[in-house]
Parts: sequence; structure tokens; C-alpha cells
Amino acid sequence: MKQGTAIIIGAGPAGLTAALELKRRSGIKPIVLEAGHEVGGLARTIMHNGNRMDLGGHRFFSKSDRVMQWWLDLMPVEAGADGQLRYQGQEREVPTTCPGPRSEDLVMLVRPRKSRIYFLRRFFDYPIRLTADTLMKMGPGHISRAGISYVRAALWPRRPETSLEDFLINRFGRHMYLTFFKSYTEKVWGVPCSEISAEWGAQRIKGLSLRSAVTHFLKKALATRRAEGLAQKNTETSLIERFLYPKLGPGQLWEHVAELVNAGGGEIHLGMRVDRINVAESKVVSVETVNKAGERSTFEGDYFFSTMPVKELIRAVSCDVPAEVSEVSEGLVYRDFITVGLLAKNLALTEEDGSQLKDNWIYIQDPDVKVGRLQIFNNWSPWLVSSAGKVWLGLEYFCYETDALWKLSDEEMTRLAIEDMVSLGMIHAEDVEDSHVVRVPKTYPAYFGSYDRFEVIRKYTDRFENLFLVGRNGMHKYNNQDHSMLTAMTAVENILNGVTSKENIWAINTEMEYHEEKTAN
Repeated sequence: MKQGTAIIIGAGPAGLTAALELKRRSGIKPIVLEAGHEVGGLARTIMHNGNRMDLGGHRFFSKSDRVMQWWLDLMPVEAGADGQLRYQGQEREVPTTCPGPRSEDLVMLVRPRKSRIYFLRRFFDYPIRLTADTLMKMGPGHISRAGISYVRAALWPRRPETSLEDFLINRFGRHMYLTFFKSYTEKVWGVPCSEISAEWGAQRIKGLSLRSAVTHFLKKALATRRAEGLAQKNTETSLIERFLYPKLGPGQLWEHVAELVNAGGGEIHLGMRVDRINVAESKVVSVETVNKAGERSTFEGDYFFSTMPVKELIRAVSCDVPAEVSEVSEGLVYRDFITVGLLAKNLALTEEDGSQLKDNWIYIQDPDVKVGRLQIFNNWSPWLVSSAGKVWLGLEYFCYETDALWKLSDEEMTRLAIEDMVSLGMIHAEDVEDSHVVRVPKTYPAYFGSYDRFEVIRKYTDRFENLFLVGRNGMHKYNNQDHSMLTAMTAVENILNGVTSKENIWAINTEMEYHEEKTAN
């Protein structure tokens, strides 16, 4: 059995997955160093006056059987919610026991997925589906233009497919791109879609297109009522209809993982920011940290996992970094994120039958408000809301740390959020009873700036044989939670199997068709 010490920078999904995998499968002791004061990273749960906020929303769904079972081994499905899961056509019993400390709340809920686009003060399905309701709202003019532009895109696709604009037009046609994708995407990234790499679409949208949306709709209309189960292996990720969700939010799972790591002899240190990485020839030998009081510590190890932003990693390396590597690193761009929680008596906008909106997420396409996306936390889990009968909302804003929006006070940010919601007709200002503002820097690694030269950084960091870059910011890849976990699992396997190449880590969440086209062109 492998022995030694692993220093893990960051206590988000990738870092904590690596730590628990090492404890379960080897004699390697994990030491996790987290700059913040909570575990979970972007998947942590924020508490405010008894209400819980999920930053960005985390559906616990994966095409990876391994990840799905990993979650369920830690947090079984709530009794009576769903007795069985189906993987690759086979039925597997949901685990009834959970390793380590647990309580009756340490369970997964099975939640219905509903996301819609709010555009021109109307709801449209997200992703767009050609239902009778959608066709009626679009009207014959929009439908004909959408059909013509889609046929044109199918017959004469943009080649080479270098930008996100190319990617979306090729799959949806120019009319649908302009109507349902351009405004929201540019709110998120702050630059035109023509300046964003097509690789973003390849990683985040993958097989979704107008054709796949129509096919999914027809299959639903013609299918028998045979359940596919939670695995939904034959459904495009953006079209899944159910997902798992921890009863008390995503942070509940990662807090449980942290407990298991500590109970198994690992260490998790909070409030310790890594600012120096000491290297000797082709290996990392130690890292240095500083806490809020300015006290410094050094941690030596045999293996090193980094989930810290790549730009900060390169700045921290102790040796002389090649000029080209530093240049590319400094050119990397990150998009930052603000969530405003609003607790309201009720919503002014309801479903057609008068009931509360059922959405998990609502994408705000209208350009006359700054909010980009809205979460209704009640619909993720009713246990996120402490006050019965109240509606707990999360308004998401995208910006840079240098923007005026980022620098607004909490009171100013709350006023803006209320104004946006009133303008959209979703609430009455007098119904807001409480609020909370959370700012998260470097939430989204961007696919512009110097990203097209990222291979320079990859080749440089890969030469340190005991350094493994994993996770979203660690790899500067816009990964979902499950992909970040898989990068950590694969890195651990490489250590245990003596694999020196990191190719299999970088290959996770890669759309091969796109990359083959890119290489050919």
C-alpha cells in the first residue's frame, strides 16, 4: 500500500474528493489547506438567519456511475423517495448504510428539474423545447425565421468553429442564438460571444442542439411510461428531469466528507492561504501558507494537489518561471459572482394555476436588468427555507472584481436586486423581509484572454511529476462538480498505479469531436 503525505490545496469538491479517496484506498495521509473558513468551495452552503443558500445551484447528477455511487454511499436516497437507481440498464439497490457519522438529515432528496428562460416577460422552457406553448409564444414569424436560419446553419455550418458564437449558431441557427442565448451568455462573461472560445460550448453544452431538443420532445411524446430511473443515461445532461440533492444543501455533503477525512486521520486546516510553492528540479517539495494574523507555516509532502486558481499557482512557484508561462498565466481571465438572497412573503408571479413557480433556475434573458439568473431555493429543497410559507430567492450577478457592481455596498446591492425583481414583475418591494449578499471571486475561469495559449502552462506544470492540477480553477476548465471530482479520482489512481502521465486527467470533460475538428483545422 502506498504511504506518504499528500498536500491538497483547497477544500472544494476536487480537494475533498482527493482527500477521502486517499484515505480509503492508500496509506497516504491527506493534509488539506483551505484559504477560506468553510469547506465546500463553490459547493458550500451559506447560512443566513436559518435560511440556506446554494451558490450557483448544484444538481447532483452525473453520467459517471462512479460519481453517482460515491454520492449515494455517503448520503443514501431519502426513504420512500426512490427505491432503485438504474445504471446501464441494470438495477442497483440504493445503499441503506452510510460510513461515518450520520443523522436522519444526512440523505439525498430526489428533486424534479425545471428551468426556464424569462424573456420579454414571458417564460420559455430551458433548454428550448418545441412544445405547443413555446410555438404559441414565439408566434409564426419567429418560428419561420428560426426554422430557416437553422436549416441554413445545418447546410452551411461555420468552419472553422472557433468562437462560442460559431458553436451556438451551428447548433441552433442564428435566429435562436440571438433570441435565447446571446444576451444571457454575454451577461455571464461580459464580452461578446464572438470572443469566447468554442471550447466553452463543447464543455458546458456538449450534445445539446435544436435537433436534440426536438428529438427529446418527440421521444417524450411517443414513449411509454417505463421509467429510466435517476441515471437517465440516454438523456442529454441539459435535458434531465430529476436529480439528487442533499436535504440541507450541497455543503452538507462536503461537510460530511470533511468529517470523514478528519476522523480517518487526515487534516483540514482552514484560513490558511498558500502563497509559495517550493520546487526542486522536477518535484514540489513543500508549500508555505499565511493566515489572517500573518503567521506563516510550511507543509512538506510527497504528493501535491492544487485546486487554487492557475494564475495564483504560477505566481507562487518559487523557481524562475519561464517568461512565456508567466505571460500566459497573467493573461488568464476569471469572471466573478455575486448572489443576493431575498426572503419574500410570496411571489407576485405564479404558475398559470396560481401556484408558486416550480423552477430551480430561471435564466433572465432581458437586457434591461442586470440580474442574470434567479434561483428559487424552496424548489431545490424545502429544508433550505426556515420560515414556512416564505419564498427564499437567490439573484445571481456576474462581474469582475474591478467593476463598479462588485464594489457596491450590501445595501446598494440589495436595492438593485429588489429593483430588478420588481421590474421583472416577480415580487412587490414591500414583501421583502430579509436579504443577504455573498461575493465569490474567480468563480468562472474564462475561455478568452490568453486561454488559447493555455497549453504552455499545462506543459510547464505537468513537468512537476508529483503535482496534480485538479478541479475547476485548478485546471482553468469550466467543470461541473462531478467532473471536478473525477479529475481528483483519476489523479489518485495515477499515484496508486504509478502512472506518470497526466493526460487522462486533462481528458476529463473534453468534447472529443470539437477537439478533433480543432486539430484538423
